[in-house]
Amino acid sequence: MITVQNLTKRYGDHVAVDDVSFVCKPGQVTGFLGPNGAGKSTTMRIIAGLTPATSGSATVGGVAYTDIPNPGTEVGVLLDASAQHAGRTGAEILTLSALTMGLPRRRVDEMLDLVSLSPKEAGRRVRNYSLGMRQRLGIANALIGDPRILILDEPANGLDPAGIHWMRSLLRDYANRGGTVLLSSHLLHEIEIIADEILVIGQGRIVTAGTKDSLLAGAGTRVRSLDDVALFDALRRADIRTQAVPDGGFTTDATPEEVGRAAAAAGVALIELRTGDGAQLEEMFLQLTADTQREQPTPQGAL
Repeated sequence: MITVQNLTKRYGDHVAVDDVSFVCKPGQVTGFLGPNGAGKSTTMRIIAGLTPATSGSATVGGVAYTDIPNPGTEVGVLLDASAQHAGRTGAEILTLSALTMGLPRRRVDEMLDLVSLSPKEAGRRVRNYSLGMRQRLGIANALIGDPRILILDEPANGLDPAGIHWMRSLLRDYANRGGTVLLSSHLLHEIEIIADEILVIGQGRIVTAGTKDSLLAGAGTRVRSLDDVALFDALRRADIRTQAVPDGGFTTDATPEEVGRAAAAAGVALIELRTGDGAQLEEMFLQLTADTQREQPTPQGAL
């Protein structure tokens, strides 16, 4: 289990992490979402004992990471796949980890096989690895000690679709066997697929947290008709705020009943009317972190 309580990190006047609290439970994948600079990586570095907190606490398995005698056998960490020694081979990096943790040499071959790095690839220097190969090596290094907890920052970067599917299956199986996973990603669709719990962070604070279903429930209504111009006018007259959807129709903050009554009063035939629990996580994420985004939506008609 990972437990974070009232965690704060300041760099001078800048507050990178602001009173953050959450729990990652065994048997679950916890997805950690937020724009660049929102505080995800800083939080994970504090949990992994690499950055001291200004205040608050972060524990893994009930103790601080720095107090674990042989941490690699308890907590697997991958924070930056590019931070591996470029002059060593993949096999050498895993061998050094195994020796440091007091593990048998066979774990190296087991991990190389697990992440599908061939003997030829394992014998190449890391400077010649693609980002996807470095990610696979980093995941192997995180798992070599057979830890109960995984902390992974953007592990899907550089992986092709087949690699992402492989990683998703690997982490799902790990959690199903009782492991605890904290996974950060900007790939919202991947988090939506794999995460049991979702944390959304913006400007250093947890904006919302919960299961995917609980976060998307009550997210409004998705509606579409054969005449979206007439539908827009009907909803506007009913004082229902709308947001256009690229493939047609609108999302609204109103209930399906309110939307349906407004459409019926205007004689607009609907071809889709459903609750927000079918909405995309990306839409919810952008709404919740709108104030922290560098890129603001382009006003209609501005192009």
